Amino acid sequence: MEAPEVRYTSSSDVAIAYYVVGEGPPDLVFVPFTVSTVFAWHLAVFRDFCLRLSSFSRLILFDKRGIGASDRPRTAPTLESQMEDVRAVLDAVGSEQTALFGSGHGGQMCALFAATYPERTTALVLYGTRHRAPGTADEHRAHLRRTRSEWGLQETIARTNYGGYPSVADDEEFRRLMPTVVRASASPSSAVEFLRTYLETDISEVLPTIRVPTLVVYRPDVEVAPRAPWLLLGAEEEAHMLADTIPDARVAAVPGPDASPFVGSEVTTEVERFLASPQAEPVPDRVLATVLFTDIVGSTERAAEIGDRRWRELLSAHRSAVRRELALYRGHEIDTAGDGFFASFDGPARAIFCARKIVEVAVDQGIQLRTGLHTGECERDGEKLTGLAVHIGARIAGFARPSEVLVSRTVKDLVAGSGIEFEDRGERELKGVPGEWQLYAVSPERA
Repeated sequence: MEAPEVRYTSSSDVAIAYYVVGEGPPDLVFVPFTVSTVFAWHLAVFRDFCLRLSSFSRLILFDKRGIGASDRPRTAPTLESQMEDVRAVLDAVGSEQTALFGSGHGGQMCALFAATYPERTTALVLYGTRHRAPGTADEHRAHLRRTRSEWGLQETIARTNYGGYPSVADDEEFRRLMPTVVRASASPSSAVEFLRTYLETDISEVLPTIRVPTLVVYRPDVEVAPRAPWLLLGAEEEAHMLADTIPDARVAAVPGPDASPFVGSEVTTEVERFLASPQAEPVPDRVLATVLFTDIVGSTERAAEIGDRRWRELLSAHRSAVRRELALYRGHEIDTAGDGFFASFDGPARAIFCARKIVEVAVDQGIQLRTGLHTGECERDGEKLTGLAVHIGARIAGFARPSEVLVSRTVKDLVAGSGIEFEDRGERELKGVPGEWQLYAVSPERA
């Protein structure tokens, strides 16, 4: 079959390559780990996989930023930026709602997308997805070093059962093309950055907030690559943990020794069966959001110092500056209780960058802010957001030092790969919130 026509769309000034196979309905987006869907089309095993999926859907494929035919920006490939790529591609092909099918690292991003944009997600399929990568920090660093030095080498690919394809490893054409596809998909540096993001990401707190129909697929008979056991794609225990944590999720075990979902028809058969079954309506009034709270330090004393008129002028200038930054970083102003702000974002990294900028501008105005951020499930009430996550964000802001951006561990775990660094502020009890909460301050020099 002739290769589909590759088109481009812009996502935050980054060119994203995409193409469509089949007609549907339904729409289905497939997101792999680090392989380029553009160049992988030359592999018969991947091409057959796509044709099976497109027989019952309009299959939408794209190369993530930093991968294959898409631009390689200087910024790291965070889950948040990849969500932006999906939104851009969906808009380009005229898809208002789609099912998401993610493998490995791609599954983490799909889970985050489904929780953040339930109104655009009809269903979610996860294959070989972990909530976080196992292994120690030393093991992760060793694997990243090996990846940088051995990426794309014929002997390296052969040593790992050709990237998880033992069933087709003896096929001469596959053995010849696979190293080329690997090298075309990513450079050693790009591969390391994607793996680093994967190894540092934890979506544990995201899973319970997913409100769309979900299927978790795994292969219990997958052979583990001995030098990278934490990259195992067929972990049975992990699959059941995901299914138990995501509300009303189903789990399906399929036969076969291949870590890749491309080999055989078993995975695609489960996907087809799942998408054909009656699906519950998503719950768009419950979404994953990052909430931002600010509060001016010593506002009463400052007003008394400079007088009511000057204070009103300063407060007006401060509010105008905050609103400019919210508009720039796509934040949504929800309330201005007293002299502080309550805003929300659909991405935690943008929320951090916005918060840091707001703090810096406030300092230039002669104001100090306490700023807190948390990512969690919120309930929509018209233009407002309510729920426990909102209370947590407000409580975190109360612990922030003057001119400090303080975040929950959930925020920290979701911005892996962003280059943002944090300083541990220890555990705190938040009034009215169960348990103890690990808090981190954003390091200003890296934000």
